[in-house]
Amino acid sequence: MKETVSELLQSALAALQSEGTLPADQTFTPQVGNTKDKSHGDYACNIALMAAKAAGCPPRKLAEALVAALPESSAVEKVEIAGPGFINFFMSTASAFGIVNTILGEAEQFGRNNSGKGEKVQVEFVSANPTGPLHVGHGRGAAIGDCLCRLLEANGYDVTREFYYNDAGAQINNLARSVQSRVKGLTPEHESWPEDGYRGDYIVDVANAYMAGETVIADDREVTAKADPDDQDAIRDFAVAYLRREQDLDLKAFGVQFDVYFLESSLYEDGKVEATVERLKANGYTYEQDGAMWLKTTEFGDDKDRVMRKKDGGYTYFLPDVAYHLDKWQRGFTTVINEQGADHHSTVTRVRAGLQALKADIPQGWPDYVLHQMVMVTRSGQEVKISKRAGSYVTVRDLIDEVGRDATRFFLAARRVDSQLTFDIDLARSQTNENPVYYIQYAHARICSVLRKLAVEGVQRGMTECVGDLSLLTLDEEKELANQLAKYPELIANSATQREPHHLTHYLRELAGQFHTYYNAHKVLIEDTALRDARVSLYLAVRQVIANGLDLLGVSAPEEM
Repeated sequence: MKETVSELLQSALAALQSEGTLPADQTFTPQVGNTKDKSHGDYACNIALMAAKAAGCPPRKLAEALVAALPESSAVEKVEIAGPGFINFFMSTASAFGIVNTILGEAEQFGRNNSGKGEKVQVEFVSANPTGPLHVGHGRGAAIGDCLCRLLEANGYDVTREFYYNDAGAQINNLARSVQSRVKGLTPEHESWPEDGYRGDYIVDVANAYMAGETVIADDREVTAKADPDDQDAIRDFAVAYLRREQDLDLKAFGVQFDVYFLESSLYEDGKVEATVERLKANGYTYEQDGAMWLKTTEFGDDKDRVMRKKDGGYTYFLPDVAYHLDKWQRGFTTVINEQGADHHSTVTRVRAGLQALKADIPQGWPDYVLHQMVMVTRSGQEVKISKRAGSYVTVRDLIDEVGRDATRFFLAARRVDSQLTFDIDLARSQTNENPVYYIQYAHARICSVLRKLAVEGVQRGMTECVGDLSLLTLDEEKELANQLAKYPELIANSATQREPHHLTHYLRELAGQFHTYYNAHKVLIEDTALRDARVSLYLAVRQVIANGLDLLGVSAPEEM
């Protein structure tokens, strides 16, 4: 319906241009929005305010001219001018329910579009180092990243999911020393325990598996333990593989899969880090100072230059990041989105500066970043910080075991990424209207229950079969439901463009709320079979949109609860 309003306004604008009220050599694009107050109609547009200067007349006068020039349409019941020149559209009841036929006709494809035209997009998310189980911060990144991938695919993009991890360096060495200490019978309380060692129970599991000579298979590697307590390199290789497998299992339990696993070590082995350094030097953006090599990131907007190579000869972490992103660009990804924790905020400017210094024709502001804030887990109003398995933090598996995959995914994606999130375990487990996951899934299950009751009465209705005269739907609640359904395609487009999956969770909760209110106030299984069939058709459209939306969140749509 919003498209109908836009087309009507475009016709009116063209008419005013042809008669000279508006200049013919300018382009005017009406922005049609949903009204917040239904007393102001269904849709509103401020084009009269935006074009008044070009017309050389007050906005309200231009609005009057536009309304007078609007073509006749059965979709519009009336048009009003409000305030200084807003144009408010009240849609006819008949037009509101055209969306029901569209939804049931398109079924699972409703809300999808091809605006991306198959453009390659890479989304890097989670990217946890293999030093322990995934914590809730990784879980939030997984939920947001995977939902964003699904939204981009729904908009016609060719999406590659990528996981980048550090399989060498100080943290991995600490992991190896921790496992080796456990192999030799030491505990974290022993004076010889590594100062920065890992203390969770999972280290014991790794040590026992290593000494048992086990073979572990992760998505990107297979390693058989040597069972030699003195071979730290072998312990390191086994520990990384073991924890990569653990992460894979956590992610599979979470319903997340990746297309590419990229190892930091490969950047060194393939000479890409050194090639990046040489290119930066050749371009004149490096200098030596205090025994270190610096990159002139201030020439690209950074607040100070950054050390690229330390005094000891090792590279700082952002240098391989630059090499990694150059590799992404060379793989043909013109759009790259990095979903990471907010603690990576400082790397954004540095990586972008390093990429510009390469002079590789990479656009400024590339890549895109989506940075999520921290997660606090609570139970009975108190923060939960400790997991026995991890030792010092709550893991993704802890949440899945406590509340299930659906609630975990929904809750972790339900807030703006730049806002802190409180994960209330008690709420996520509850079967009440206060639990948004339960509330939305219950709406879907309720509709399925109606269909089962109809079947018992001998009335068979296909899940996408529109039967009945929709003009019989005359209630305000029915029209509001239809209007809410009509918002779904634009919401899917905007959520992907704005990189904000949380809009989908809010939309589904509002739709479920409107449905439950309607369900409780007006019966559908009534003697008037014509009205019954029309209402069931509306029910089916609601069911389809809920199922489509939950699928983009990676959440199930149960038929019974």
